[in-house]
Amino acid sequence: MSEPSPDVPAEAWSGVHRGPLREGEWVRLVDQKGRKHNFELVAGKRFFSNKGHLDHDEMIGRDEGFTVTSSAGGQYLVFRPLLNEFVVSMPRGAAVVYPKDAAQIVALADIYPGARVVEAGAGSGALTCSLLRAVGPWGRVTSFELREEFADVARRNVHQFFSAPEGATHPAWDLRLGDLKEGLPQLGTQVDRVILDMLDPWSCIDVVADALVPGGIVCAYVATTTQLSRVVETLRVHGGFTEPQPWESLVRDWHVEGLAVRPGHKMIGHTAFLVTARRMAPGQKAPRKTRRPAPGAYGPDYTGPRPADLPPVEAGVEIDLDVVPGAEAEVDLDS
Repeated sequence: MSEPSPDVPAEAWSGVHRGPLREGEWVRLVDQKGRKHNFELVAGKRFFSNKGHLDHDEMIGRDEGFTVTSSAGGQYLVFRPLLNEFVVSMPRGAAVVYPKDAAQIVALADIYPGARVVEAGAGSGALTCSLLRAVGPWGRVTSFELREEFADVARRNVHQFFSAPEGATHPAWDLRLGDLKEGLPQLGTQVDRVILDMLDPWSCIDVVADALVPGGIVCAYVATTTQLSRVVETLRVHGGFTEPQPWESLVRDWHVEGLAVRPGHKMIGHTAFLVTARRMAPGQKAPRKTRRPAPGAYGPDYTGPRPADLPPVEAGVEIDLDVVPGAEAEVDLDS
């Protein structure tokens, strides 16, 4: 039998522990119907459900991954909660960024150890936990939150997940109450990534452009198609970013029992759209796309930001794409 693994060093600020469960840690119980319960282990305390009670002392000191039986015969699987399990069950002020979107942000916005990241909208702290784990204790996550009650919820959740000692906080986290448009220029340093989880991310593009290092990434998280259009077109019109990349992710589980293999009845569908773009070097502009815009894309019904090389459109007058500079027809080589 191998030797017990030592605990994760506290200075890593991972939010993860190895070894036996200890008082003060949070555990996740799952019953036979898949219902989940998260709570803090406290010596002498009891957990109650419709299946009777469990003593916390029965769990403290045991290695996670065991089954306990309640006083009324209910069976529960006991593990420490994973980050994706913690964020969907933690107390909320604002809506949380779901794990499927947080994972996309960390991967496709390339959040790395040591990165200097700014997020607008701390919400309930869900994305903040993922960002802090990605940058590590040697990076920096600066969170701007307009509402004090949301900031308080985010602070409690982040402290809970990372098991912050009383009066301490994650060394890489700087939570600020205020507007990113005013606070970002006051940081006094450039940053590597900016995550915009707010109603009007397009209003911050100029400030973000000034703060990002060349090659840095801005990532916007928006809920509606109108927001998606506005932020993409604003990034495009700005000229100091690469062509914006918009997408969304959908997650569907599967039911697998013998020959009964089919999609699950539930899925995590639309939660939000994500948009990323990279900052060009000062004075540099990305080459304009040669793909011809769809007919009517910037016609009289379109009222959003308009690329500078498109002619203005008067009401009732259709735009002639044949005279738009660079609007060459796209050739499909596979057809």
